[in-house]
Amino acid sequence: RRVDRFTQFAVAAAEQALADCGGLEGLASDPARIGVFIGSGVGGLSTLEDQIWTYKEKGPRRVSPFMVPMIMANAASAAISMRHGLRGPCETTVTACATGTHSIGNAARTIATGRADVMLAGGAEASCTGVATAAFGNMTATARDGRSKPFDATRDGFVMAEGAAVIILEEWTHAVARGATIYAELVGAASSADAYHITAPAPGGAGAAACIEAALFDACLTTGDIAHINAHGTSTPLNDLAEADAINKVFGTPGPPVTSTKGVIGHALGAAGAIETVASVLTITHALIPPTAGLTELDPDIHLDVVYGEPRPWQPGPTLSNSFGFGGHNGCLVISPAD
Repeated sequence: RRVDRFTQFAVAAAEQALADCGGLEGLASDPARIGVFIGSGVGGLSTLEDQIWTYKEKGPRRVSPFMVPMIMANAASAAISMRHGLRGPCETTVTACATGTHSIGNAARTIATGRADVMLAGGAEASCTGVATAAFGNMTATARDGRSKPFDATRDGFVMAEGAAVIILEEWTHAVARGATIYAELVGAASSADAYHITAPAPGGAGAAACIEAALFDACLTTGDIAHINAHGTSTPLNDLAEADAINKVFGTPGPPVTSTKGVIGHALGAAGAIETVASVLTITHALIPPTAGLTELDPDIHLDVVYGEPRPWQPGPTLSNSFGFGGHNGCLVISPAD
């Protein structure tokens, strides 16, 4: 009753991540050297809507004294930190649909600069409220038929989703020393801005292309090294086309095999990048690229090798994961097999 749904999602995801690594004891690190970076695009939106209704219908004295700590975007990071006594850096990134990706990239930087040994990083969102659904619908951002169809010729919008994902990042030698199960290595991260429009992507995907190139530079890799791309792939006409243009600009045509998981799980806004990071790691772990659900007829203006219809076996290699958010925020991660 004292935390919003997005915080509940984040706490649950963090519990799963910690359980997978043997708990805090398994991390074998001073809690002062363990930090938390959980982002959210809109924070406690359902709580805000409920309390506004309470204010109008029942008066100011009935507004919950917990409203402010429930709606603040940093509530999830704070809750996880307090629950487990983690006293390292505890921060929150808010960059719309790039939030989860930026949170993970920023957490990796925190480790690389020596501020922490371990970081719990990810994103959480619970924004499927009446007002949010109406707002996205009125701006014609969501699919009219309720179907997400990334890169499809008939796509007309995304499908809203809720959820969270939290991953545990460790400095490499720290993970090896404690005998950790290392699923993958985060080898590069980048961020850029379109500086163009509050909702529309820059023409030709210029900002996205710059971010991809910066991530490859950070990873010390070339375009030929990237074996797979987990696309942002929201299923909106402009965003899918701009992302395709950006990929073609950097990699040529058609470029590496591409997939979008949003046809299955929808678009979880601030949590999307974190969820898709997990999907990228699973794609590596299972040596199988999942098909892009909802795609039946590839848009003829999109010149990508999009995996759809059936999953595609592959030899796991460096994977690029893209996230692009309202405000022109671009985020990219490069994830490699652990070996």
